[in-house]
Amino acid sequence: MTTPRPPAASPPALHERAADNIRFIRDTMARAGAFTSVSGRGMMAVGAIGAIAAAVSLRVPRAADPQRWLAVWLVAALVGGTVSVVTIRAKATATGQSLSAGPARGFVLAFAPALVAGALLTAVLLNAGQTALLPGVWLTLYGAAVTSGGAFSVRLVPVMGALFIALGAASFVAPEAWHPAILAAGFGGLHLTFGYLIARHHGG
Repeated sequence: MTTPRPPAASPPALHERAADNIRFIRDTMARAGAFTSVSGRGMMAVGAIGAIAAAVSLRVPRAADPQRWLAVWLVAALVGGTVSVVTIRAKATATGQSLSAGPARGFVLAFAPALVAGALLTAVLLNAGQTALLPGVWLTLYGAAVTSGGAFSVRLVPVMGALFIALGAASFVAPEAWHPAILAAGFGGLHLTFGYLIARHHGG
């Protein structure tokens, strides 16, 4: 007696296949349209630099010597910026993402204006003797740069930018004695935290 064959599995319905194809295309376009070369490890290194700068700046009080205090943070910004560029290039090379076109170009164009504004306001406020406003200006405009650039990157980046803006707003209303801690929380703590999350969930 011949054993009856089990009925063949019915092929997926046309609408199910169409939905799967649309989902695949959407996910592929989202990955292609995001600047994924932001380096989490590089961001953690920048956070370490920020934490060191915050500690050093405590030994060079802003009110007593604003130019030396500013020099500490400018050196930290230059070193941190260099680390960011080097690690982003390394990650882009490893993943094959272009840094001269597509989402990378959009990221830079969105990121740069707020940084330029921050540099200009730093010079103006230093010349006017209003250095107490610098922590809030730095945190707010850096957060604006990160949030704008993050529109072209992974979701964690604009979230980090929004938190920088929040810290900047807090700095404007907090007592000046809190400024070192707020700067450490931003340029140190946020970079370390989000750098770790990006390294863990987005390929280093």
